[in-house]
Formats: sequence, structure tokens, C-alpha cells
Amino acid sequence: MSDATTTDLYEVTMAMSYLREGMTGPATFSLFVRDMPPGRGFLVAAGLESSLDFLSGFRVDAEDVDSFASALHRPPRDLAPLLGMEFTGQVRAVPEGGIVLAGEPLLEVAAPLPEAQLVETYILNQVNHQTTIASKAARCVLAAAGHPVVDFSLRRTHGPQAGFQAARLSAMVGFAGTSNVAAATAEGLSAVGTMAHSYIEAFGTEEAAFRAFARSHPGPVTLLVDTYDTEEGVRIAARVLRDLDRGPGSAVRLDSGDLGALAQTARAILDAAGLPDVRIIASGGLDEYAVDELVRSGAPIDVYAVGTRVGVSADAPFLDSAYKMVEYDGRPVMKLSSAKVTAPGPKQVFRRPGFADVIGLHDEQPPGAGVPLLETVMQNGSRTVERPTLDDSGERFAADLAGLPPAARRIQAPLAPRATISGQLTVLADQVRHRIEDEVLASFANLRNHERSATGSQRSQPR
Repeated sequence: MSDATTTDLYEVTMAMSYLREGMTGPATFSLFVRDMPPGRGFLVAAGLESSLDFLSGFRVDAEDVDSFASALHRPPRDLAPLLGMEFTGQVRAVPEGGIVLAGEPLLEVAAPLPEAQLVETYILNQVNHQTTIASKAARCVLAAAGHPVVDFSLRRTHGPQAGFQAARLSAMVGFAGTSNVAAATAEGLSAVGTMAHSYIEAFGTEEAAFRAFARSHPGPVTLLVDTYDTEEGVRIAARVLRDLDRGPGSAVRLDSGDLGALAQTARAILDAAGLPDVRIIASGGLDEYAVDELVRSGAPIDVYAVGTRVGVSADAPFLDSAYKMVEYDGRPVMKLSSAKVTAPGPKQVFRRPGFADVIGLHDEQPPGAGVPLLETVMQNGSRTVERPTLDDSGERFAADLAGLPPAARRIQAPLAPRATISGQLTVLADQVRHRIEDEVLASFANLRNHERSATGSQRSQPR
């Protein structure tokens, strides 16, 4: 069974119906975020690379057909039209690391309708989760104001794959390392880690634990000092580090309590012991809000280790993302339902200085100094560009971040820029809306009138 079955059932039922009806014309679907989540001034595009990997290898095999048939309680022969389906379409997208705004397409898929429909769920899953996490991590980097930030999220993320993605994406936006060994090895990241409280508790005293750890690990070490009494733990750590001449590169970690006040105390103890090079690492329920507060308070913390709240984006754990058809067989389409109106036609986003973005049609000329954001990254089911490195994506993020208005970069109460709609797209939307009102909604009204007339006639018949 392949990843083709990682889909919602209704994608299968729709694809089957399309095939039986001969509806295999080209369709374009646009993936976008309707509204910015609370506390966000921008989003960092992510999830594209895993989506392209999925599309490149997408093929419905016999085992997949059997799975679909089982889910639908139908014989496999009924699902046979799906057998051998591959993704043969095009993808245009904002490359990973690019900053996007609400309403802007992160990617557009153009493919035969059954193909474009069947891949919806997987792509939404990847882009939604990874963009959520990348955006949260980016705010931590902003909050740290130049201090290193490291990822400690694996044990609390929603599964190992989510933990791997958190490590990768946090590195993309500027984290200095991760505790995730698998991600560090696969992605070439710096692996970081200290010790747990259980390690301290396993020994008779903190000093015995610190000395044993130092014997096992030559070179700089990081000692966890808050198992019992934090201030005393720092004093013991300072004595051990000084005795073993392990000062430069070593650190103490604070994981609980009033981190700002404890950091001040720890710094004073370390400096008095002649260990000005020993760093202070803070962890324990941190996110961008806590980091921002600590930095603003002047706490002498050198490294921030963030975990749970960032790995699950606790304050905004999802995006109101959508994957909507905007054109079928050359006919622009749109949705008119309340609060979820969509814009028709394949699109492009044109970025102007100050993030004065314009959402327009994909083939219109850029307005003024506008630079198109969506690039063709897949054609005929194959990648058209090399996979970017994390450094490439990080450079793109840094360049976009540098142009972001200060109000959007704020940690507290950020103000997100709003993209505007081009004149050509506005005209097309009005045309399509009027066509729907004339052809579809008018037919509904005629049907209701006919039903009322028929009901009235029945009531007037003698009994």
C-alpha cells in the first residue's frame, strides 16, 4: 500500500466519478491560507519539498485499489479505473523559506482533474503542518534577538515525522541545533543535548553526577543545575568545571523557576568563580513570548532551548488552509458560499517593496516593481528545478524577513500586511460571479418556482 492511500475517502469517490463521467480535462487547484492565525504577522512557506516528493512517486497500484475498494465496501473491479494513475501535472509554488501572507497561493496544482483531486489531502497535510511550524520557529528567532535558539521538541511533537519536520524547519529559519539525532544526521544539523534530571537522581549527589558525566564526555559539557536547589547546583557545577578546567565552551542549564532571576544569580556565581566563558542555557516551556520577555528584561541567558510549545505551535496549532479548484477545462470557477468565497483562475503573487503584495492572474504583467513569487517547480509530474538545500531556503527566508515591515515582525500584537487584488482578477471574479448567478442560481430559482406552482396546483385539485 502506497502513500496514494493517505487521502480522505471523498477524494477517492470524486476521482472515481470523474473518471466514469469522462471528466479528465485539466484542472487548476490553488492552496492558500484564508486568514492569518492569531498572533502572526507573516507565514513561512514550507512543506513544498515533501509534497513534490509525494507527487513524483505518486502511483495507484493494485494494493491501493484493494484498499480503496475495502474502504468503500465494493469489489476491486469497481475501482479498476484508478489503477496505474500517476501524477502527470504541473506545480507552481512559493519556494520553501519564502514569506507569504493570508490569501496568497502557496502553490497551485494543474493536472487532469482526477489526479489533482486525489492528491489534495496529502499536499494540504504537508503544507499546513510545516508552514505552521516554520512560522512559529521563525518568531522564536526574532524574539531571541541574535541569541542562539535550539530545538528540544521531539519528545512532545505529534509523532516522529512531525518531530523530524520541526527540527528541519527550525534550522531553515535560523535555529542553531536540534536534540533530534535522526534529523541532525539526515539534514546535516548540529546535534545538541545536555542531561536529564533522572541522570542527576541516579547518583548520590549532584557533584558525583557532574564529575561522572565529565569523565564520560571529554571537552565542553553542559550541566543541568536545577534538580534540587538551583543556586547550589550552579555553585557545584562551577566547582567541578573549575577543578576539571572545563570552562570555555561549557554551560549550565536552567530548566525551571524564574529563569530571568536565576540566570542573574548563576552569572554572578560563575563570574565569581572565574568562569566568564561558561554559558547559561535556558529551557522549560519556552516559546517566542517567553524568550522575548527574557531578552527584553536583560537576562544574561546565552542560548534558548525551545520545545513543546514550538514543536506543536501551541498558541496557533493549525492554519485555515484550503485547496480549491479555480479553473476546469479552461473555464474559471469560484465558490460563493458565505465567508468562504474564492477567486477564480490560476494566479500569481507579485511582491512590491514593503510587502505591498498584489494577487493577480498568472499571465498578467507584474504591477510596477512587483516580482512574481510562484515558480514552476514541477512539469509533467517531474521536478523542473533541483531540490534546494536548507541553506538556500534559509537565505530566501532571511532575504524576505529583511523586507518585512517592523509591525509584522513584532512578537506582541503583530500587524500583518494585506495583499490587494489586481484589477484583472477583480474583473474576472465579477464575470464569473455574474455567470454563476445567471446560469446556476437562476436555475435554482426557476426550479423552486416550478415546485411551488406544482404544489399549488395539487392543493387546488378537488378531492
